[in-house]
Amino acid sequence: MTAGRGLPFEIFLALKYLRARGQFRGLSLFVWIGIGGVFLGVSALIVVLAVMTGFQDGIREKIISANPHILIVEGGGRGLGDAGAVAARARTVKGVRAATPFVLQQALFTAQGGGATGGLLRGVDLGTSSVREALSAHLKLGSAEPLLAGREPALLLGRELARTLGVVPGDHVTVISPQGAMTAVGLVPRMRRFLVAGAIEVGMYEYDSSLAYTTLAAAQEFAGLGDRVTGVEVKLDDPWDAKAVGRRIAQTAGSPLWIRDWMEMNRNLFAALQLEKLALFVIVTIIVLVAGFAIIGHLVLLVAEKRKEIGILKAMGATSGSIAAVFLAAGMLIGLVGTVAGSAFGLALIWAQNTYKIIRLAGDVYQIDHLPMKLTGMDFALVVGATLLISFLATLSPARRAAGLHPVDVLRYE
Repeated sequence: MTAGRGLPFEIFLALKYLRARGQFRGLSLFVWIGIGGVFLGVSALIVVLAVMTGFQDGIREKIISANPHILIVEGGGRGLGDAGAVAARARTVKGVRAATPFVLQQALFTAQGGGATGGLLRGVDLGTSSVREALSAHLKLGSAEPLLAGREPALLLGRELARTLGVVPGDHVTVISPQGAMTAVGLVPRMRRFLVAGAIEVGMYEYDSSLAYTTLAAAQEFAGLGDRVTGVEVKLDDPWDAKAVGRRIAQTAGSPLWIRDWMEMNRNLFAALQLEKLALFVIVTIIVLVAGFAIIGHLVLLVAEKRKEIGILKAMGATSGSIAAVFLAAGMLIGLVGTVAGSAFGLALIWAQNTYKIIRLAGDVYQIDHLPMKLTGMDFALVVGATLLISFLATLSPARRAAGLHPVDVLRYE
């Protein structure tokens, strides 16, 4: 059955009832409250999920770019003695792009001006092109040439570390190791003077404020490791394949070695972010639930106002299913309009933030300098689907009440 501009009978009546003006003049207010509640809920859900996903992906990308995808270390903390052979075996594994030895040593950095701070000295194999390219990509000041020339020990400081020490390329810093040699007067820490060749920035405050890079040989000498290293770092063609590649490396490397991938090393961080995302989704969904109650209230009042019309329609042959469909359509139209408007507004906010970087963040707190937003198709479908489901469930009780009215009982008291 159709009526009015070719619309189905149920849709036509639903639109008419939503625009109705009668003795219950406040009904239209409930329509706006319902639409507004759904609008706010949907836009808030979209923005919250986009922020959490973008924040998670932003940190993940920084971690992937600044860290090896897999670490191969020997248990016991003695260091790895046959690093060359281990790296050569790792490079034969499918999916491995590069495997190089590294040294990691805790240290205290002091400058001539009196600045001092703790950090990590990382020795890398600059003879490997992938290592040189990675450092060059993050180099912001100075040059890596003094490290390659080898005329004197040199290092690249994290940009925040250099700022804390108050040094620039060309200055010198003294690096002190907590591990030292036992002498007649006690433990004497190792100390060495390094030329500041440049400053690097990976975009994460935790790394930029604590890491310094030097050559593998200089780090081995400073740490007193001889020809041993801390371990072997592995870069992959696909970082997301780290677990599978790690298992293959473990099969070729042997039992004394430990294999750790970047997902495992940062598991607690990503688990916490995922939990926060779920908690925020549940909290913001309450807004949509409140909008659902507004839809229920509006439809209950609408059924009370239209009792006479419902009785007449049933007396003229309208089925209970058609009457129920009218009120289902009315509730779903409120939910649909609010969902479309809220989605458009939420997507517009995401576009504006990603384009103009309106909201900035403190890098020393959040690890990234601006608020990233990324909405996945699955998250968008989840928001829209959950909102429309809540809207549908909100219409069921009023629609059943309207469908259950008997024309004789209704018209008798009108």
